[in-house]
Formats: sequence, C-alpha cells, structure tokens
Amino acid sequence: MKGSRRVLFFVGSSFIIYLLISLLSYITGFTWAPFKKVNLVSDIIKNNSPTKKDTLVIADTLANTPSPEIIAKTNYNLQLYKQAHLITNFNIDTTKPALAVFLQKLHDLKTGKKRKVRIAYFGDSMIEGDLLTKTLRELLQKEFGGDGVGFVPITSLASQFRQTVNSSYSNGWDRESFKTDGIKNQLFLSGYLFRGHGDWVQMKDETIIDSAVLIEKSLLCGFYDKPITIKINDADVVINPNKIFNRIVTSTDLERSMKLFVADDKLPVYGLSFESESGIMVDNFSFRGISGVEFSKIDSSFLSTIAEENPYDLIVFQYGVNVLFRPNDMNFNWYAHILKPVAKKIRTCFHSADFLMVSTADRAFKYDTGYASAKGIDSLVRIQASIAYEIGATFYNQYQSMGGRNSIVDWANQTPALANKDYVHPNSKGAAILGKYFFEALMNDYRKFTNQSVKIAPNY
Repeated sequence: MKGSRRVLFFVGSSFIIYLLISLLSYITGFTWAPFKKVNLVSDIIKNNSPTKKDTLVIADTLANTPSPEIIAKTNYNLQLYKQAHLITNFNIDTTKPALAVFLQKLHDLKTGKKRKVRIAYFGDSMIEGDLLTKTLRELLQKEFGGDGVGFVPITSLASQFRQTVNSSYSNGWDRESFKTDGIKNQLFLSGYLFRGHGDWVQMKDETIIDSAVLIEKSLLCGFYDKPITIKINDADVVINPNKIFNRIVTSTDLERSMKLFVADDKLPVYGLSFESESGIMVDNFSFRGISGVEFSKIDSSFLSTIAEENPYDLIVFQYGVNVLFRPNDMNFNWYAHILKPVAKKIRTCFHSADFLMVSTADRAFKYDTGYASAKGIDSLVRIQASIAYEIGATFYNQYQSMGGRNSIVDWANQTPALANKDYVHPNSKGAAILGKYFFEALMNDYRKFTNQSVKIAPNY
C-alpha cells in the first residue's frame, strides 16, 4: 500500500513539474528538441501570445511558486524603489547618478557635440498615441536639442488620435503582431510587421517647430534577397535590404512628410522614422493589452541586429497595468518568474544602452467601499523593482510619483479630470504630467552627474 502511494506521489509530482515547465516554455519561448516530445501544452496552446484567458491559467498555476530570491548586494538597497520621483540603481549613495553612461551622452549634447541620443520607450496602452512620450520628447529636445517624432509604425490603432504625426494609409496592408498566430521571431520592437500588396502610407511629422532643420527620413524594414524597387514620394527608388533588419535613409532635407508605396508583399516593413541629424530622439513603442513578456517571442539575434543597425542609448520598459487584471490578486511571483528573463534578454541584446524599468501606474477597481487602488499593486511594484535590482538595471516608481494609493481615483474625479473614468488610463492632461515628472527625474539624475568632479569615460 505504501508503495502504491509512493508511485502515486511520484506520478503526480512529475505531472505538476512537467506542467509548470511546459507553461514556462510556452511563455518564455524556450525550446529544447527532446522536451518537445513531452510538452504537455503544445497541442492545446497555439503559437501565439498569451490571451487574458491564458494569463489567468498561467497566473493561477504559478501563483504559489516561491518568491524570486533577492540576493543582498553590498552598498545597495532594494528599498530605494519606494521613493517617488527618483531614478535609482539602488546604490545607497543617492548623490551618485543612476544612469551615468546615458547621462554622459546627454552631457555631450549639452556641451556642443553633434550626435544622436536615442531613447526607446516601451509600454502598453498607457503610452498609446504617443501619450507621456510626447511630453518627454518635447522637454528633452528643448533641453538638449533635436527634432523629429522618431519611429512611427505603418498603421496603428491610435493613428487617428495621435497628435505628433499625421498619418493616412491604404487598407490592404497585412499586419502580423504579438496578437496574431504564427512565428513572431522577427517582429519589430513595436510588436508589429507589415506587408504591402501595392499599398501606401503617408506621414507628416507634426512635432517640428524650426522650419530650417534638416530631417532625416528613413524606412525600417526586414530582409529581402535582392534589390527591390519601392516608391518614395511617387518616385521609384531601388533599395537593397540585405540584412535581417535594415534602416534605410531615403532623404535628408527640409520636408516634414513622406509617402511610401510597397508592391511586393515579401518585403517585411516596420515603419518610418523622422529624425534630425543630431540631438535627442524618443521612439514610442506602445502595444495595447500586453505585459512585456511577449518580447520573449522575438529572436535574440534579431534584437541584436536591431541594436547594431538602429542603436539606442536608453531602454525604458514600462508595463504592469495589464497584470493587474483581477481586483483581489496579491501574489505576482508568477510574473517575476516569466518577466525577469525577458528583461534580461532585452538588456543583453541592447548591451550599449542603459536599461530603466518603470513601474506600473496606479489603477483601481470597484470594491465594496467604492473605487480604490488594486489591492496587490504594492506587491507588483516591488516585484518590478526586484527584477531591475537583480539584473543590474535602474528603476523608477511611477506609481508613487503620481501620488501612490488611490491617485488614479483622485485624478479621474478632479475638475478638469486627469484620468478617464475607467480608473486605469490617464488622459492627455494626466499623461503630460507623468511625462513631466519623468523628465524632472531624469534631470535630477543629470544634475547629480554634472556635480561629479570626475566624469566617466563614454561607452561608445
């Protein structure tokens, strides 16, 4: 009898372990040929990004996994994540800058050096339509120089209300994304890939004030096995996109608009970019409804090629509101286990860039006493901070910076309102405040840098 129990315990334990490994393999994109034969979810889960239903299953299955071990580091303090309006690398000496390498590049611009300093700002619907990044870009370009809206995807759910670029396009573009079936290893940082069948897109940059500034307009696209003819502003142009990722400068002039026509659907197209020849550039990479783990599906070698051909100096990674999808959830250990390797992967691929994790903003649910912040939001913010701490990145507590508990409720109920009545999304006024807060936190870090008597050697 005891032997039967041992066998039953062994079988049950093995099943649970295999189930957890199968789920983690699906989420993180890890594959190992021998394991494919015993993957318990390969036949019931499509090769697709997790839906909310999938996330429910994953969260419930992994909710009781142990908290990630946080290793104590000499002269570092995780508790610094609780401070509002602070960009921290968790060094207990808070007089030292957290983003020293990035700040050296800002200082180069400030002292007259001509160069580009690029920021990639990743997020969900909280930054959709260039919200928050619009204000951040304006303030940084005013302070350090630069013009141009940066990267814009071919089509977008937000194209009709985005104010920083005027965009129109034909209806025939095929779109692949985090949310569609199929292989995702060469989606761009936006989470999208487009293919044209004789389709066009026209964009005009609405951010540029100085009419005398030269603007570099570029096409961002994938691999094509031979030179291909496209149309730029109704003129035939032969390009040679012979790398798995290509940034092709189509013109540098005073024009603020560009029209692209693509006839061959074998050319993967990502978007257009508008940049001045020097200064700060801020690219908005928003994708509605995701939590950041979706980037596990993009091939590391492809990300590394993007880093080489389209380099960034600062990666900002802001997610979390879509993890707070149930009002009573308190344990987000499952999210830590699947997000940490994704954050580490992006940081490794973009090794020349500083990596800054931004916490979720506040979001509320309706409880018995009325609308209030999600019960588990403090736990989630700690999880996000611990990931930044463990991978040696920096952290910014947006939740505390916007006011902490119930701030989204206060913002939505103000006159004029700073947030929508969904108690999730700041409106354009609120997003501008968040952008200003983030800029001020960067400037506080920059002042620490300029106050140092000895500057670091630039890493480029």
